Amino acid sequence: MAKAIKFDHIGGPDVMYPQTVEVGDPGPGQVRLRHLAVGLNYADTYFRNGTYPIPLPNGLGVEAAGIVEELGEGVTQVAVGDRVTYTGFTNTLGAYSTERLIDAAPLIKLPQGISLETAAAMTMRGLTSAYLLRRIYPFKTGDAILLHAAAGGVGLIVSQWAKLLGLTVIGTTSTDAKAELARAHGCDFTINYTHEDVTKRVREITHGVGVNVVFDSVGQATFEASLDSLKRRGLMVCVGTASGPVPPFNPHILARKGSLYLTRPALADYIADPIEKSELAAEVFDHIAAGRIQIEINQRYALDQAVQAHRDLEARKTTGSSIFLI
Repeated sequence: MAKAIKFDHIGGPDVMYPQTVEVGDPGPGQVRLRHLAVGLNYADTYFRNGTYPIPLPNGLGVEAAGIVEELGEGVTQVAVGDRVTYTGFTNTLGAYSTERLIDAAPLIKLPQGISLETAAAMTMRGLTSAYLLRRIYPFKTGDAILLHAAAGGVGLIVSQWAKLLGLTVIGTTSTDAKAELARAHGCDFTINYTHEDVTKRVREITHGVGVNVVFDSVGQATFEASLDSLKRRGLMVCVGTASGPVPPFNPHILARKGSLYLTRPALADYIADPIEKSELAAEVFDHIAAGRIQIEINQRYALDQAVQAHRDLEARKTTGSSIFLI
């Protein structure tokens, strides 16, 4: 019998509970997958607290890595014994488990240079970083970005990748320790938002010009400062709402602040095309296998520690990536 983390009503971390489940045989287009590592992402809390509505009861987690154990009818893209990883949205929900059935379509075969733990820690974060830096904006050498939560899992990857592209990276953090970690992974400048004026510091660093792009995963608490940190016709990329959703606003504010652009992208729309997903994944894996990008797995939990893991995540006690070891 397999084990899984379930919840039957929305709320805080305590709504999650372990359950023994019968996995069964894979149907057409499915595989039975044995997990060895499961990714812990902030998006998991959005399913749990109702920000992303889903039918209940349900499972949690959208990212994991493991070994293909059995194939359903018609599956040809993977074989029994393959090492695979996956990420997605509702199509992959249920990753907090030791074993599961899953459609074969989201599965990505792992190259030899990428461990299962690394894959679980970076598939969502790596693909997110890939589309942010390779699809959202036509970056060129010398461009500047403001990166909120620079010591987080996505932040550390984006910082390293941005330096490979010749960008100037300004990162925000909440502690000096997180600032040190961010600088060690490519941030040229760090701003401690607990006691520094983010917009003022950005303007000082950029000599009054502002940054080309802001990557804002915080949301409500940073929205105004993010807009005010952009250069004329700069791009605001809302990639998360860790502090709460951005309140409704009049789009005219974008004109008043310099004819700004704003987007709220979702990873699912950048990996919906299998060819594009393969291209982005290959680029991420290549950087990691070559050592150009390091994946920091700074928190490891057992699956039955899911409640504590969510508490740590929401209390901003984590840095880098977090995984469940199966």
